[in-house]
Amino acid sequence: MGDKEELLDRVAKEGIEFISLQFTDIVGIVKSVTIPVSELEAALDRGVWFDGSSIEGFARIAESDMYLVPDLETYAVIPWHRDYGLTARFICDVYTPQGRPFEGDPRYILKRALREAASRGWVYNIGPEPEFFLFKRDGDGRAVPHPQDQGGYFDLSTDRGMEVRKEMSRALAAFGIRVEASHHEVAFGQHEIDFRFTEALRAADNVVTFKLALKEVARQHGLHATFMPKPIAGINGSGMHAHQSLFNMATGENVFADPQDELGLSLLARQFIAGQLAHARGMCAILAPLVNSYKRLVPGYEAPVYISWGQINRSALIRVPQVTPDRPQSTRIELRCPDPSCNPYLAFAVMLRAGLDGIDRKLEPPPISNEDLYHLDGAERQARNLAMLPGSLGEALEELKRDSLVRETLGPHLFERFIEAKTIEWQEYCTHVSAWELDRFLSVY
Repeated sequence: MGDKEELLDRVAKEGIEFISLQFTDIVGIVKSVTIPVSELEAALDRGVWFDGSSIEGFARIAESDMYLVPDLETYAVIPWHRDYGLTARFICDVYTPQGRPFEGDPRYILKRALREAASRGWVYNIGPEPEFFLFKRDGDGRAVPHPQDQGGYFDLSTDRGMEVRKEMSRALAAFGIRVEASHHEVAFGQHEIDFRFTEALRAADNVVTFKLALKEVARQHGLHATFMPKPIAGINGSGMHAHQSLFNMATGENVFADPQDELGLSLLARQFIAGQLAHARGMCAILAPLVNSYKRLVPGYEAPVYISWGQINRSALIRVPQVTPDRPQSTRIELRCPDPSCNPYLAFAVMLRAGLDGIDRKLEPPPISNEDLYHLDGAERQARNLAMLPGSLGEALEELKRDSLVRETLGPHLFERFIEAKTIEWQEYCTHVSAWELDRFLSVY
């Protein structure tokens, strides 16, 4: 009650007029209902009811009533709504009429996985690195796949790119998101803004907020920010590399760190890596969830293809970044297959449980691969027993169905709805006649 009263007092002092209550559907699209500030206290006491049957993958009509409970720690003033009435947002949890967490709520799925880590005395930290493109808009304001700059990796661009990134960083700071760096990426029009690692639930909240904020700032500059994994053929796609570590809740120590090890990794870290490699194919549909995602996961564009790990190898699925000897707390592993179209709550949940499974089963990772795997021929890959990530969403969905741990992590409700939604996407893609096909075949056959 003290927290609630303190929050209401803050809201009054800041002159808030409206409250945006936000949550995500199963595929990660943000949903929101806006209430006047006069209804905030009632929302905090009793929640806000909505029709779950209208949300992707949530509920059937006969079981549609649900309510939102704001997470007080996610309160933030939305910096771009000032001209239309000062608005604050909360990220919410979804509950059933019986007062239980809704098992189709992606945020609940992550919370449940985090409780498993907490029961062992660990905090799961993640530092995501979402990449995105800034595209131009046409005369009607529609986004077109035309990069707004011709810069390359780390280029000091003189166009609007740097200006937009700075404004994006300011917007993120208003939400309490600590930006560590921003820079131009490899492809024309491609950028990256990195924010500091934090506990996985907050990291997922931050990714959701990040995408909303960047789209709005880009819109204000007459541009479109897209997190589509591969919007242009022949150039690098956009990933969301995820730096991960486990910390001891009691001591604050990084349990992945072992300064005596040649790579600085503890036995637990190696087992965690082995677990993620073992479940890589099964969780790929969650981490790379679009038909377009698999046009990014191809050789030659710094995206992983082979299920492997290495220290400095950016063609590996899992990379171990180098750390200085006097900073063992920064020891971490980087998973490189997620892309920014994923639902971060589901992605982080399956990543964590895959790693914990490796610890539980005391798995050992395969031999480390520090060379460029793209240049290995078929015989060399076979000799190394290098498995590959799925080559399409359809293949990834079949692997998801076979992976009992990933299915268990999602739970029956969300698993069934996710498979249903993504199977429809895959079937529609397979039967669609593309412009490429018409250009290639219409006049020839």
